[in-house]
Amino acid sequence: MSITRCYYEVLSVERTASGDEIKRSYRRLAMKYHPDRNPGDDEAEKSFKECAEAYEVLSDSDRRSQYDQFGHEGLRGTPGHDFNRMNPDDIFSMFNDIFGGSSGRSSSRRRGPARGFDLETQIEITLEEVLDGTSRDVDFRRLDVCVKCEGNGAKPGTRPVKCPTCEGAGKVEQAGLGGMFRMVVACPNCRGRGDVVTEHCSDCRGAGRVSVKRNLEVKVPAGIRHGQVIRVQGEGEPPRPEDQPDGSGVRGDLHVVVAVEEHEHFQRDENDLVTIAPVAFAQAALGATLDISLLDGESVNLEIPPGTQHGEIHRIPGHGCPRLRGGERGELVVVLQLVVPRRLNETQRDLLSKYAETEDLEFNDAEPTLWNKIKGSFS
Repeated sequence: MSITRCYYEVLSVERTASGDEIKRSYRRLAMKYHPDRNPGDDEAEKSFKECAEAYEVLSDSDRRSQYDQFGHEGLRGTPGHDFNRMNPDDIFSMFNDIFGGSSGRSSSRRRGPARGFDLETQIEITLEEVLDGTSRDVDFRRLDVCVKCEGNGAKPGTRPVKCPTCEGAGKVEQAGLGGMFRMVVACPNCRGRGDVVTEHCSDCRGAGRVSVKRNLEVKVPAGIRHGQVIRVQGEGEPPRPEDQPDGSGVRGDLHVVVAVEEHEHFQRDENDLVTIAPVAFAQAALGATLDISLLDGESVNLEIPPGTQHGEIHRIPGHGCPRLRGGERGELVVVLQLVVPRRLNETQRDLLSKYAETEDLEFNDAEPTLWNKIKGSFS
């Protein structure tokens, strides 16, 4: 193995990360270190290959289990790829599923127009905004077709010339392991384009693409959950110059990851909202009408019967979060918390002392514990 760093560290994920989390992190890092975005940067290309090797292992349940148990040594002798000898084009061809069905790399097997890269950004919303939905202005940067050279990377008035390495084919043959076979890969000189630029455009420096700032309003639907993704079609990047020099192919998408801020008084469980309501001893013993605050700032009455116990759970339909599709709201789950006063005045102390003289508590061992009550309410 050429990489000694921990694969989880390479992809910036925890060891408990799910497959989706690993895929999302790899996609983000692959875009960051992609050679097209870092022309001539050997360190970026090294990081790009390092991420690809880490993803290949961690995305395979068997190899991940072996790696978790034995580390890098446990992978010696197992089938894999030597990413340090591979061209970035070939690495991307292995992971087309990561980039929405197309890596944006040239391929003789492609059907239809070339597709650009997807992008990802994140927004934060409050739990209150989940009730009715909201919108956010999103600022991000993306590569766009250079206007000055119309995407070919050449200085205006000049044209790219045929690549001398592949003679315009865009592909070259390389010897395989031990010279036993040969494989066709993208030309390392022109990166599969078939031609090279001798006089570079001053705006894009021969890349054919320039980084531009983009701002747009993203609609966030009611009922969305923390970590869910809103896909904005066509707001990603255009295809690479070697795939579609004029950028006329299909743009990638923008993936907006939604983070919902934690609330001080409410916690979400699926489409239900959970809150704690304080209850005084007298209210619990005699029964009372409690005023329960709702997430939207309104309130609702909750009747509790005499003899109410600490930790009892009451459900109020229609005051939870809306379903993402359909709009039907879940329940408000109210957990009652018996509050014991820290200080008593003289009158209160006398009254409680008289009550204590008549008090005779009976405990029922068959009654479920507080913790079992809470767990049972969410089963």
